[in-house]
Amino acid sequence: MPETISETSFRSLTAAAAAAQAARLLREAGIEPAAREGRLLVAAALGVDAGRLLSRPETPLGAAEEAVLDSLVARRIAREPVSRILGSRGFYGRDFEISPATLDPRPDSETLIEAGLELIGHDEKHRSGPWRVLDIGTGSGCLLVTLLAELPNSTGLGTDIDPRALETAERNARRHGVARRARWKLARSLDGIGGPVDLLVANPPYVPTGEIAGLEPEVRDYDPRAALDGGADGLDVYREIARDLIRVVPNGRALFEVGAGQAGALCQILAATRVGDHPPEVRTFRDLNGIDRCVAWKALH
Repeated sequence: MPETISETSFRSLTAAAAAAQAARLLREAGIEPAAREGRLLVAAALGVDAGRLLSRPETPLGAAEEAVLDSLVARRIAREPVSRILGSRGFYGRDFEISPATLDPRPDSETLIEAGLELIGHDEKHRSGPWRVLDIGTGSGCLLVTLLAELPNSTGLGTDIDPRALETAERNARRHGVARRARWKLARSLDGIGGPVDLLVANPPYVPTGEIAGLEPEVRDYDPRAALDGGADGLDVYREIARDLIRVVPNGRALFEVGAGQAGALCQILAATRVGDHPPEVRTFRDLNGIDRCVAWKALH
């Protein structure tokens, strides 16, 4: 991966001119939205908020800042995501630290938050309930931390197979003021997890193994393989979780993120998870692109 673009790429430029130059270089490399990402990289090089950059476009870059920006733009041209370069990603109105051990949160995952809050109820009475939340494969903790922040009397447990991811999630819980209501556990699926919980959320690895090589390099080369690889059909971890759903979520709800085209298959898996002869309630929620992105399950008795 190149470490620099050139020694003169950003020499003697103002912040506004440097952002325009960065955008041009990114666009020539086929990267969009180039203008927005260029501004973010210039702000990072200057050590300021991107909003401040817009209000002070005449700010000059010093030699050290030029060198930093040169390196940042080179990393992005090598297809390292801006969120990885900056070390954080916005999610549901909050900034979350990400690390090499965590998936980079995407806007699609906000569908689980919207679905969970809709099912709980949007009025203050329902939001103030003492909900018990479980986040399987928590990664950065974005789902659990967001739900704890939105449900002020809730408590939660986040699990992951990588202890480094749990450390990142714990830092995010402290950042957003919910650390006292969150616990973390090294675990896979529902192994060793007790219940009952009111709301289970999970964004398991769901990319079929054979499709990983064809992913965009920003995903393939920078998201943890374990957070992507869902087995031959992408549904291995869902099957693992389904085996213990009744035990852990006997009266609550479970929400799963799925890849495009997978909702029907997961609905079939979950339909077999029932109490006696009572089929469960299973429904889907669409993301902003109209794709069935979340599958919700509830046992009926």
